[in-house]
Amino acid sequence: MTREATFFSRGRALPVAGVVLALLAGWYLAALLGNWNGAADALARAGAAPDVRGIAAATMAQERPVVPAPHQVVSELWRSIVGMPLGSKRSLLTHAWVTLSATLAGFAIGSLLGIALAIAIVHLRSVEASLMPWIVASQTVPILAVAPIIIVALGAAGLTGLLPKAVIAAYLCFFPVTVGMVKGLNAPDRIQRDLMRTYSASRGQILARLRWPAALPYLFASLKIAVAASLVGTIVAELPTGAQAGLGARLLAGSYYGQTIQIWAALFAAAALSALLVQGIGLAEAATARALGARPAGSAR
Repeated sequence: MTREATFFSRGRALPVAGVVLALLAGWYLAALLGNWNGAADALARAGAAPDVRGIAAATMAQERPVVPAPHQVVSELWRSIVGMPLGSKRSLLTHAWVTLSATLAGFAIGSLLGIALAIAIVHLRSVEASLMPWIVASQTVPILAVAPIIIVALGAAGLTGLLPKAVIAAYLCFFPVTVGMVKGLNAPDRIQRDLMRTYSASRGQILARLRWPAALPYLFASLKIAVAASLVGTIVAELPTGAQAGLGARLLAGSYYGQTIQIWAALFAAAALSALLVQGIGLAEAATARALGARPAGSAR
């Protein structure tokens, strides 16, 4: 039985559908209440006699609503994804690709840095004592304060474009990878490590044959958090630079011109992109588990 069949056979689809419907109902209610005064004022200025039904209909069709209705956001997503050619400044796919490229670059840099730091921390107590407090302290600084500093410093060195955004993304994503890998590399019991030493295994052999396989579940869990954090870092990096492309630039342009529907569409595009990236890490995890002979999730025992 496939995972999809199991999903429906266990009756999980109905609760999920119920939650989605409840969220949509709450969203429509928020749009109705949030846009009520603006719709009533607009009808009054137009000389129409506002009634409850007319105001309610107007709240769902405002050009610049306070809270866009779901169908307005879906319409904007369709228009900016399907209705715009690739390469256009109004194409959400173009902006998403700009953000995605910096996200993946920062994710790669941050992940490699996190893994390297974790290996050093596990094997060298001096590194753990000297670096770990600073690694933790680095995450207490707000990214909104760090981003302009990094962008200005790298810009003064002649580094512009993708790299500053990738560095900020790496700054956010290296921490969960470091912490998760330290936990994972220390997961094997002491008796297992001692047994490897009785076989005259070197540190490298213990890392490759004992610590690393034990750390893989922790690694993939950390990577899922890190890739989402990397996307957030990239979007934040696009805000203070006055970028002309990227989801952050799309959010900034929408805020400048009061295009709330555009802002919400960019937010949902960012959320969908994050979900796809996390799903990609999940697929890589499943492929790795199959390659190592692990039992697939949900298989019969």
